[in-house]
Amino acid sequence: MTQQIQQNQPNLNFFGLGIAPKFLEILAKKKFTIPTPIQVKAIPAAIEGKDIVGIAQTGTGKTLAFAIPMLQRLMQQKGRGLIIAPTRELAIQIEEHYRIFVHSCGIRTAVLIGGASMYNQIQALRAGPRVIIATPGRLIDHIQQRNVHLGDVNILVLDEADRMLDMGFAPQINQILETVPRERQTMLFSATIPDEIVRIATSYMKLPIKVEIARSGTAAEGITQEVFIVKREDKRQLIGKLLEQYKGSVLLFSRTKIGASKITRALRTMGHRAAEIHSDRSLYQRREALEGFKSGRYRILVATDIAARGIDVSGIELVINYDLPDEAENYVHRIGRTGRAGQNGHAISFAEPEQGGEVRNIERLIRIPLPIRKHPELPAETFVRTDVRHQSSRSQKRGQRSYGHGGGYRHHRH
Repeated sequence: MTQQIQQNQPNLNFFGLGIAPKFLEILAKKKFTIPTPIQVKAIPAAIEGKDIVGIAQTGTGKTLAFAIPMLQRLMQQKGRGLIIAPTRELAIQIEEHYRIFVHSCGIRTAVLIGGASMYNQIQALRAGPRVIIATPGRLIDHIQQRNVHLGDVNILVLDEADRMLDMGFAPQINQILETVPRERQTMLFSATIPDEIVRIATSYMKLPIKVEIARSGTAAEGITQEVFIVKREDKRQLIGKLLEQYKGSVLLFSRTKIGASKITRALRTMGHRAAEIHSDRSLYQRREALEGFKSGRYRILVATDIAARGIDVSGIELVINYDLPDEAENYVHRIGRTGRAGQNGHAISFAEPEQGGEVRNIERLIRIPLPIRKHPELPAETFVRTDVRHQSSRSQKRGQRSYGHGGGYRHHRH
């Protein structure tokens, strides 16, 4: 049976969501004054201990929506919280959010991610953290080496669950779900809801409440979008023109690691301050690039899809898809890096003349047409008619699945 909650007036502050005074005081000190829609919907149910499937785009404040309820419940009972995230960057970002509260709570955290010292992580685990934030592969490593036991986990969060499945982590996720106690609270957050997410929700969760803030596959409000049809050999000329037009910080996406390195070198040759972030870079290099981008040392961050989620940088003026993504869903995650937390943002995509089918797949997913623009100093191009049957059936199936919402939920819709 579907349960619909009517909300006559939006919450203009965090009072009335069931948050304890200690946490309200910290939020006020940190200038968090107005909750986002996902926080308004998820926090009260999570504080009550209910299982949640949260559907919301990046940049909507999901981390606080599960961090506050988890910490508040851990202060009231024994046990431990476990958060699983797809990438190192997202895990670090989540820990930064927890750090806002943990000192006042007296709750230790440990971050278990690949590319970082196993010894340091073992020492952190020996200190008895009550919150563990981990990527799936590294957590499995620690489980197999008997460095960590999950028998006391009573709150589990799967963040960016669809991304973890895209990255091939389904076996690890299932192993973790089998390892933690069945009697627990589970919160799953995802931007889209493919069939595997529905299976996890029905198999491992207790009648979860579905909290949907935006339709699956929709981009965040406040982001304007446009497409330039451009030949591959003209992309660098176009990027040079656009970077003269836009003066703020730019997140630029390349489809491949080699491409990201080449683009970064080209941008530096043009005189721009640019850094790159992808899986061939060490954890130190990735942190340096991200921190340099946050601080303004680098104006442009060139990234592969490993950075489509987990980069929490406010004030990104422009996202450029130098290459269209392999999967239409990744378009939503990429452009969600701008226009965060209700701010305005802009996204520009470069599409080669043969990529009309890929643009149409994106349009079907986001349910709006993408405006086509022409630059006055470059040759005008159009999409050429090609046989789109070569596109992966997986991509097309995923695009179709994004329209459905699955079943087995009590449904709260915003």
